[in-house]
Amino acid sequence: MKILKGIPVSPGIVIGRVHVLDDARGRRVPMRRVLEENVDPEVARFEAAREASIADLGKVHAVAVQEMGEETARIFLFHIGALSDPALIDPIRELIREKHYAAESAVAEVFRRWTRRFAAHDDPAFRTKVNDLQDLADRLLVHLQGGQGQTLGHLSEPSIVLARDLTPSQTAGFDRAKILALATDLGGPTSHTAIVARALNLPAVVGCHAVTALAEDGTTAIVDGDRGRVILSPDEETVEQYRDLIRKSESYTLSLRELADLPAVTTDGVEIELLGNIEFPEEAQAVLELGGTGVGLYRTEFLYLTGSHEPTEDDHFAAYRKCLEMLSGRPLTIRTVDLGADKYTQARAEIPERNPFLGLRSIRYCLQNMPMFKTQLRAILRASAFGPVKIMFPLITTLHEFRQARHLLNDAMEDLEELGVEFDAHVPVGMMVEVPSAAIMADAFAREADFFSIGTNDLVQYTLAVDRTNERVANLYHPTHPAVIKLIRDIARAGKRREIAVSCCGESAGEPIYAPLLLGLGLRTLSLTASGIPVLKRVIRGMSIKQCESIAKKAISLDSETEIAGYLRDKVRKIVPEAFEGWANEP
Repeated sequence: MKILKGIPVSPGIVIGRVHVLDDARGRRVPMRRVLEENVDPEVARFEAAREASIADLGKVHAVAVQEMGEETARIFLFHIGALSDPALIDPIRELIREKHYAAESAVAEVFRRWTRRFAAHDDPAFRTKVNDLQDLADRLLVHLQGGQGQTLGHLSEPSIVLARDLTPSQTAGFDRAKILALATDLGGPTSHTAIVARALNLPAVVGCHAVTALAEDGTTAIVDGDRGRVILSPDEETVEQYRDLIRKSESYTLSLRELADLPAVTTDGVEIELLGNIEFPEEAQAVLELGGTGVGLYRTEFLYLTGSHEPTEDDHFAAYRKCLEMLSGRPLTIRTVDLGADKYTQARAEIPERNPFLGLRSIRYCLQNMPMFKTQLRAILRASAFGPVKIMFPLITTLHEFRQARHLLNDAMEDLEELGVEFDAHVPVGMMVEVPSAAIMADAFAREADFFSIGTNDLVQYTLAVDRTNERVANLYHPTHPAVIKLIRDIARAGKRREIAVSCCGESAGEPIYAPLLLGLGLRTLSLTASGIPVLKRVIRGMSIKQCESIAKKAISLDSETEIAGYLRDKVRKIVPEAFEGWANEP
């Protein structure tokens, strides 16, 4: 039995069979040699895989030229050229012929050497090609191993998926009925895997470092998303302890479901609006079933990450209209695409960015890709004729950006007016406040925006200079840092002064211990993953705004994030002890 500690990012406990996802960055190629009489067939296998890879890339390049233009498609010409380069290919042939390496082992060894050389080069142009080399190696290995690579779309049985990391496109192709839980080597509390796991209500632990190296396909494992543990090959006593814990947790969850139809109102009669964060239109139904009153954040970039082509205006419109139909008159806040810090845009760049989180992402990317941006804006406006819609721009850092985005929205309105298409001409237009510059300038922004939504995921990241997807510094990512709390307080005050609504839609909004702090700072709308709504509603119904204000006043006087987190946890336990019933028993 092996017990690995990671970061708990989505609650719940699962016992099941393991499926280790062997993907582009985590492909494990064992060292293997072949007999001398098998050398020629092994070389032939390699040549067949190389030719198949070149053919694949030729097709990809042709499609890329049509969809993205000659310039952007040039990246695939580098790939094709590399697979014909004697400096790369001859050493692979030599390892097979002279040292009798299996084709897979020869490919892995030679690409490993070249990757190390490129990564250590002084010239950044060389370092940016490391990902290209890794992708090429993976393409060859996929063909050598006789398939199109492992996916999560066709698992043979319900499984616990273990992976080095998961990309948006991988998770978008989930066969959700077959995935019991997730655990990854990499990732932090607000990584892509964490957000998707919460959205799909899958127990998940990230940042486990070596879970894929230690696990074996088909063996039993336990994923404890409450405590951040992955237990490989557990003994019978441990399995029985966890089965008992699962039974108690199920009973607690059923009791929470009784709150779905009750209002989220404090003991002194203040009603709090609880909304849901969604990735896919189908999730809107779960938000309502679990007691939410609408959608406060629809992350629309999944329209780009789940398909083989850029979504059309009709693709956007169909998704938004579907959400509105499910919500039946309840509000839908659509965040315009937040692309840039991901493989979608980096794979399309001739020279990928060294630090995309500080680069051309989010609203910056949209303002430099205006046709794409206006396509989405027109679709949102068209959808606004079918229900209450709000438009929210992400990662706004300057007034100029917000004004530019609004100007493009006005252009889209004029386009639709000329075509005689109906839309809500008074659709509310707001912004995410998720960087320190926007928080400090909140009063100025509040003169022009119809509403604010505080995105704590990025606000914490940019305030503390901590990459929120990096498990190596995950211990430094603290939503309770005094600087973050003071920024949230100032944003709430600016909204109150200018009489505009202020909500919180970051992952902190769904954490029970943060609820009294956020309410005490003046927020009255929280948007969170649907599965967290019942617990949060119980916390809200068990305390008064006066208590929340007292808690916030004390918390903001403390100068340590650890002190603040401990204080909040103790206060919530005392005021609403039943909110922690699901965590009561440690196995």
